[in-house]
Amino acid sequence: MLIQDSFSQRRKIFLALVTKRVKSGTGSSLEFLRQRTWTYSVNNLNSIIKQAPFVIVGGVATRMYMPERMTLDLDILVNTDDSQLIYEDLKNNNAEKVGNLTIAGSQWRLFDNTSLDVLEGEDEWVKDAIALPNYAPDGLPIISLPYLILMKLSASRTQDLADVSRMLGLADEKTLKEIRQVIKNYLPTAEEDLESLIILGKLEIGN
Repeated sequence: MLIQDSFSQRRKIFLALVTKRVKSGTGSSLEFLRQRTWTYSVNNLNSIIKQAPFVIVGGVATRMYMPERMTLDLDILVNTDDSQLIYEDLKNNNAEKVGNLTIAGSQWRLFDNTSLDVLEGEDEWVKDAIALPNYAPDGLPIISLPYLILMKLSASRTQDLADVSRMLGLADEKTLKEIRQVIKNYLPTAEEDLESLIILGKLEIGN
């Protein structure tokens, strides 16, 4: 509970600061914000991980929902029960384990020196998030927006909240409804903050 309270406090501080400063339509151009590119190629994990499903999360995943930014480090989410199969595939493809993460999971260095964080999850929503991905142009499974928002709100780092605000501002009403339902189900303490971030995101694009 103390950890979640800390995350909630971070969101409140971020929202209070940004709300004082933001003005309608002062962000990037709408044309730029609606761009979806996959310019920076990443390792083809589909050729490495074959025994169990996974989804890409983190900065690379945001490319599906907002303008691309330069980030080549990969983060994936796997079911905890499948983690040993994932690690077996990585070892069989000459990946080197760097160490354990501060949360459940581990960091690896792939054969091409790509840094890969494997996040293990056993919460109820993880199974759905992995089973229902979106797909990048290169066929990689990307976590759907509602669950990406859930993960970033849970972390509540400044960059995460900035990403959330931008992605929410660009989301259509159908997707926003799905996001609201996921947050209501799995992170109800963030419902009020979610609505504030939606407003901020819409202000950025001048809506």
